[in-house]
Amino acid sequence: MAVTAGRRERLLASSWWRAAAAIGAGALPALTFPAPSLWWLGYVALVPWLLLLRSATTARRAALLGWLGGAGFLLAVHHWLLPSLHVFILVLAGLLGLLWVPWGVLAYRLLGGSPGPGRVAAALLVLPSGWLLAELVRSWEYLGGPWGLLGAGQWQVAPALRLASVGGVWLVGFLLVAVNVALAALISAPRARRTALGGVLACGAVVGWVWAWAPVPEPAGTMRVAIVQPGVIDGPGSVGRRFDREEELTRTLAGRRVDLVVWGESSVGQDLGSRPDLRERLAALSRTVGADLLVNVDARRSDRPGIFKSSVLVGPDGPTGDRYDKMRLVPFGEYIPARSLLGWATSVGKAATEDRRRGDGPVVMRLPDANGGQRIGPLVCFESAFPDMSRRLARDGAQLLVAQSATSTFQHSWAPYQHASLAALRAAETWRPMVHATLTGVSTVADPHGHLIGERLGPDRSAAAVYDVPLARGTSPYVRTGDWVLYGSLAVLAVTCAVEGLRFLRRRVRKPAPERE
Repeated sequence: MAVTAGRRERLLASSWWRAAAAIGAGALPALTFPAPSLWWLGYVALVPWLLLLRSATTARRAALLGWLGGAGFLLAVHHWLLPSLHVFILVLAGLLGLLWVPWGVLAYRLLGGSPGPGRVAAALLVLPSGWLLAELVRSWEYLGGPWGLLGAGQWQVAPALRLASVGGVWLVGFLLVAVNVALAALISAPRARRTALGGVLACGAVVGWVWAWAPVPEPAGTMRVAIVQPGVIDGPGSVGRRFDREEELTRTLAGRRVDLVVWGESSVGQDLGSRPDLRERLAALSRTVGADLLVNVDARRSDRPGIFKSSVLVGPDGPTGDRYDKMRLVPFGEYIPARSLLGWATSVGKAATEDRRRGDGPVVMRLPDANGGQRIGPLVCFESAFPDMSRRLARDGAQLLVAQSATSTFQHSWAPYQHASLAALRAAETWRPMVHATLTGVSTVADPHGHLIGERLGPDRSAAAVYDVPLARGTSPYVRTGDWVLYGSLAVLAVTCAVEGLRFLRRRVRKPAPERE
């Protein structure tokens, strides 16, 4: 039966339809990340959501659509966690989606109705700032960390990588939201189309200026780095068999004049302090290859209480004493926040049954002079998602960033590709090449410009690969100036709140007092 025009209008006005549309519109930007990598979609992905928000009937409805869209975005970006967290992922998405409630209200206030040039000009600054505020809050390590920042979807776009060297992934995200706001205004605000078009041109001008005038890293030689990726090894005795496979692959590097060999996260399953046999086997490998090994130990320590994940540098005489203990742990995967309240998560998913312990601070390790004497800055697993950690290592003198990872649980999802893409962003931000070495998943290397080099080892590979990694000297603008984009966004929001507060007070003052009888 044909749907009448009146029924169609009622359907489009339905709260249920708009709620479902908000969830779908919020999920759309997730397609810009690997594996789909539809990076070009990022420039229009927020437009449907913005149009829904501006057409809300009340600010309360806009807040609801902002919440549902935020939940949809987080569900789409983290959908690969579903096998591990089950229904709990819905709870997390619902809670974190609340961070987009203010953004929804701002979009309604600035773009709703028939906005003029002034409101659209304000929206071009305020809405990107509001988006970054939501990303900043959810980037707190105890809320899951900065996985899936909007700007990270542009990791393979050369102009975006140049922007990252100036303002980090935050500048890329700010301009992306601004372009989306301008396009939404072009569609829905006929009175301010010139302002919206000017916003698009201004964003393009910023990108052009950075491309033409921003400094670039200066070459400073090369370093030969080998990645050992054993691949998926399951079943009884998997820890020992994985070590045997890593040992076998490392021996093939003999005579290839490497400066450093990197193993993935949890590549060693026993504490080296209590296993002299493993220490000797690793030292023998170092002597055979002629280079130090950076391994990763996931075990209960013999010298400190608790389980640590640690990057350990091993030379021809055994561990050199350089050790980095992972500082930022994966919520639920490596510890449970507020375990007394949320401990039940272990019964519905693969949450950690015992909390890992945290390290005390970042560490910069120095290789022997025979292998170039370079300084390396290790990171473990999703620590590569935190821009401040790689920036700190670069400021502390690291010439090479190394991220050791393992994505065995999520081997056949988008997660390994998303994780590997972060190497490009961190390298571009810091002007320091980054090695992303995985136990399983995707291993890759990015040069100081953020461009991937050499062979990428995919999830189906069990191999050892050697990379000639270009080094760079100098300090990137982002390392030098820090998160100025975030501070600027917070200032914009503070001014917006002050202006709205003054307007509210003026309305109260002008409101006539009730007449007395």
